Amino acid sequence: MPDPVQLRPNRTADDRLIVAIDLPNALDGLNLATRLGDSVSFYKIGLGMLTGGGLALANELKQDHGKRIFLDMKLFDIGATVENAVRGLAQFDLDFLTVHGDPHVVRAAREGAAGKPMKILAVTVLTSLDRADLDASLIAPGDIPDIVATRAARALEAGADGVIASPQEAAMIRALPEAAGKLIVTPGVRPAGAALGDQKRVATPAQALSDGADHIVVGRPVWAAADPRAATQAILSEIA
Repeated sequence: MPDPVQLRPNRTADDRLIVAIDLPNALDGLNLATRLGDSVSFYKIGLGMLTGGGLALANELKQDHGKRIFLDMKLFDIGATVENAVRGLAQFDLDFLTVHGDPHVVRAAREGAAGKPMKILAVTVLTSLDRADLDASLIAPGDIPDIVATRAARALEAGADGVIASPQEAAMIRALPEAAGKLIVTPGVRPAGAALGDQKRVATPAQALSDGADHIVVGRPVWAAADPRAATQAILSEIA
């Protein structure tokens, strides 16, 4: 078990940076968090780790080590099912939860989170998709930025606390009247020179924040680095 002192919360850490723990299991995730220590205060745990102890890791990092947690489940189902799922997750006192940005899903999620501080973030269009992917899925024609803006506005009108969008659309969403006082969280962030991986609509950390994002999510450039802490410090220096 990692030394809890190594994971103690650092109130001066920049929580605009969310590190995605895209690893196979909770033990690997906890080891990464231990290596990063007090340089990171906010972590994203996604669907890929759900069967590998992701919820247990989320609770341990939150309750025992004072970290903020973004649970990236991208829930989508009929309203009653989404509401019940969100109500169950809200009891863990986590910070962010993603659902698909369809208005009926957002409304159900808001009901499930009622009375809890957990923020509901709506997914607009995944940052790994381009127009060809949308065509293959029979999504309405049009430029991706326009589709993202429309989905973001509708999700925010339905009660979302914020949206997930690529950094290339952050400025456009920030300009929406519906986005006043709302959160914009951007995955698809890659430090200069980093490999794109499976992302197609990307920007650097500083550019994403400059364009209106409140938080940036960085995964592979941190956890796949030979020295994850040094990679994190480089990102923090860029956005400072």
